[in-house]
Amino acid sequence: MAGQVQAGADAIRMHADDHVATALRDLKAGETISFTFAGERFQVAMSEDVAFGHKVAIVDIPEGAHVKKYGETIGRATTDIAAGRHVHVHNIEGIRGRGDQAGKGASA
Repeated sequence: MAGQVQAGADAIRMHADDHVATALRDLKAGETISFTFAGERFQVAMSEDVAFGHKVAIVDIPEGAHVKKYGETIGRATTDIAAGRHVHVHNIEGIRGRGDQAGKGASA
């Protein structure tokens, strides 16, 4: 299963298209976290703290890009978000139900 949690994983990625992973513990700036997806191990250097259950960028996300979790768009980046940064309401905006916003931005 692609989203299966491996022993010792620091975060979980649920879908191949995801830009974020969910923290499985409190993550601290300066540490390198790891997670496994589809049998491959990934590492991300943390640039800021991310609390348990929150999202961490696992790739660089440019401003305006549609941010994906579970393989679905969860919002649009309001600023560039580097891998290892916290992804939350301070740097993404919801676009669901907003006909004025849904078509804007990159579809990455």
